[in-house]
Amino acid sequence: MRVGLFIPCYVDQFYPQVGIATLELLEKSGCEVVYPPNQTCCGQPMANSGFEHLTKDCTALFVKNFAEFDYIVSPSGSCVLHIKEHAHENGGLHDKIFELVEFLTDVLKITAVDASFPYRVGLHQSCHGQRGLHLAQMTELMAPPFSKPMQLLNMVKDIQLIELDRKDECCGFGGTFCVTEEAVSVKMGKDRVADHLKHCAEYITGSDMSCLMHMEGILKRQGSAVRVKHIAEILNNNHE
Repeated sequence: MRVGLFIPCYVDQFYPQVGIATLELLEKSGCEVVYPPNQTCCGQPMANSGFEHLTKDCTALFVKNFAEFDYIVSPSGSCVLHIKEHAHENGGLHDKIFELVEFLTDVLKITAVDASFPYRVGLHQSCHGQRGLHLAQMTELMAPPFSKPMQLLNMVKDIQLIELDRKDECCGFGGTFCVTEEAVSVKMGKDRVADHLKHCAEYITGSDMSCLMHMEGILKRQGSAVRVKHIAEILNNNHE
């Protein structure tokens, strides 16, 4: 299958290693992966700020770049959710675009990964991925629990996954929310980090680099040795 690799702005500008890990994971799984070089921001920041009418050119360019592929995959639940549910003129790409975790579990249906990560790891379930894309069950629902990210992480050799007190609590990033409501955003981030620290995490992982960046900033300002790592990097890690 031909897969168009959609890399969101945060990954492109600040965490290119996440894009590389995503590419390598997909290629290891037998996909023919193409990165359209003319891709830009999907328009999510404008739409979330109330300016959806200004995102039409972003959506049109996205369709032009990715319409030819069998699937579109991105290591970002928030950007995928925007294109899938909020970019209304998305050229019928709704059923072709997937966040990396759901593509690996639901489309490729992988049952093993060649990865080792001998550390204590806490999983942050980002809101867009969990509540928008249903990557994991919400704890307030009286329904059977599931977690697609945890399903994949359990395949990693030597990893120690910690149990959090509040496993699906928001980190407070929220895109432009962290700018317009800075104090609230920081307090929420500190609470989210504290849950991981309480359970002695060495790493915090997740499927949205923007959330991880938010918590990374808090960890660094606290002088913590705990680091963040996108789930793609852990699933692709066979060097440690």
